[in-house]
Amino acid sequence: MKWHGTRRPVGVLLALTAASGLLLSGCSGEDGGLGDASSRHGRTEDMPRPGPDGPGRYEGGEREGEQESREVAPEPDHLSTFALDVDTASYGYARRTLAEGRLPDPSTVRPEEFVNSFLQDYPRPDGDGFTVTVDGARTGEDDWSLVRVGLATRAAERDGDRPPAALTFVVDISGSMAEPGRLDLAREALGTMTDRLRDDDSVALVTFSDEAETVLPMTRLGGNRGTVHDAVDSLEPTDSTNLGAGVETGYETAVEGLREGATNRVVMVSDALANTGETEAEAILERVSGSRREHGITLFGVGVGSDYGDALMEQLADEGDGHTVYVSDEADAREVFCEELPRNIELTARDAKAQVAFDPETVAEFRLVGYDNRRVADEDFRDDRVDGGEVGPGHTVTALYAVRTRPGAEGHLATATVRYLDPDSRTPHEETGDLETGGLVDSVWEARRGLTVTATAAYFADALRSPGRRDSALPGAPGLGELSERAESLAGRTEDAGVRELAEAIRAADRLE
Repeated sequence: MKWHGTRRPVGVLLALTAASGLLLSGCSGEDGGLGDASSRHGRTEDMPRPGPDGPGRYEGGEREGEQESREVAPEPDHLSTFALDVDTASYGYARRTLAEGRLPDPSTVRPEEFVNSFLQDYPRPDGDGFTVTVDGARTGEDDWSLVRVGLATRAAERDGDRPPAALTFVVDISGSMAEPGRLDLAREALGTMTDRLRDDDSVALVTFSDEAETVLPMTRLGGNRGTVHDAVDSLEPTDSTNLGAGVETGYETAVEGLREGATNRVVMVSDALANTGETEAEAILERVSGSRREHGITLFGVGVGSDYGDALMEQLADEGDGHTVYVSDEADAREVFCEELPRNIELTARDAKAQVAFDPETVAEFRLVGYDNRRVADEDFRDDRVDGGEVGPGHTVTALYAVRTRPGAEGHLATATVRYLDPDSRTPHEETGDLETGGLVDSVWEARRGLTVTATAAYFADALRSPGRRDSALPGAPGLGELSERAESLAGRTEDAGVRELAEAIRAADRLE
C-alpha cells in the first residue's frame, strides 16, 4: 500500500492548480495501515481533469438530507468538499442505546462520527497544520473500493505546555437531569476536573432550567478551588429546560470573563431536551453570534441521558464552531472532562475544509460516506468567509468514500487537499496528499488495522441507518452477523479496547435485529 503525505506551500498549490486547468474550488493508537512513503511533487498530469463523462456519486441509499447536498455542484462532478468534523456523540449514544436493549433511531446515526471515534496512527506534522494520508482497499463488489482520507494535527502538548484555559460551563439543571447518569455524573466529573486543571486556568459556572443564572463568574483556580467545588456541589435539578437562555447567559459570562492569550470556550452539559423558550439551534446561536465571531469563543457540547436531544446538540456545536461528545458512564465522563478537554483546549486550525478531487480517467463514480450536513459547495473551498470546522492538537479526522474505478484503469486516483486558517493570524494554509490505483489493497478485510477498523465502523453505521439492509449506502456491505464475526476477530488481533467495544455493539445490534 502506498500513502502520500506531501505538504506544499499555498502559492505552489495555486500555481499547480492553474497549470492543470482544475480549480479546486471546492489520543494516538497503533494503526500500522501505512506502507512506504513516497511524494508527488505537484506534476500537472497528476491532477484530475474535468470531462463530459466525469464521475458522479454512488447512488445507493439516498436518505433524507442527502439529496440537497448532492446538488451543491452540477453533474458530472469529480469534486467532493466538506467541513471537517471531529464529533463522536452519535457513536457514543448508539452504544448507550444498544446497551439498553434498543436499536438507535436511524436519524441519530451519523457515519462520520462512528469512524472518527477510533484512534488512528496517521503521521503527524511537527507544527500546526495537518498531514494528509490517502489509502484504500477493494471490496467484494466489482470495481468498488473504499478510499480513506485521513487528516492529523500535531500531538497534544504536555499539560504544562498548553496555553491557559478560560472555560465557561453551562450546566442543565432541569428536571429531566435528575435521572441517574445525568446531573450526578456531571457534578462528579466537574469536581474531578477542577482538581486536574492548572492554577492559571479559569472557570465560570452557569446553570439553566426555566431561566439561566451565573452561579460563579470567571474565577482563577489558583487559591480558589474550594470556591469552585462549592459551586459545583450546589447543583440540583429543578423545573423545565430553557436551553436558549442557558447558551445566551453562558456566552455573556464568557465574554465578561474573556482572557487574552487563553483558550476561551463554552462547555455545555445537557440532555438537550429543550422545552421552554427558544428551541431552534440557529435562533439560539444567532442571539450570541456577535460575541461568538468577534471573540472566537467555541462551543463544546457534552451530551448525557438515555433520552437525548441529539440533533439539537449537534446543530449547536456545528453553528458554535465546536464539536460534541456523549458520555454515558463515569469512565466516559473522566475521559472527556479530565483527559480530553484539558489536553485539547487549544485550537490549531479554524474553518478547516477538505476537498477530494477524483480523477475522471480512473474513477467512474464515488460517494462520500456521511458528513451529510457538513457538505460545502465546491466553489467555496477557498472562500475563507465560508464556515469550516475547528480542530485542535491530538485530533485525527477520517472521511471514507465508496469509489467505483473504471474497469482496468491504472494510475492516479484521487488528490485530497485540506485548507484551514491559522487560529491566531487567520492566514490560510493548505496541505495535500494523493492515491494511485496501485495503492488499493485487494480486500478491506486484509488491510492493516486502521483501514479495516474504519470500514467496520462505517459498515456498522450503514446497517443501523438502513435496517434490514433495504437501503445500503456502501458496496460490499456484510450482514450484521458476518460483520460481528469480523469485528470479534479484529478485536482479538488488535487487543484494542475501543475495537472490543465496537464488536460488542455490533453483536448487540445483530441480536436486536
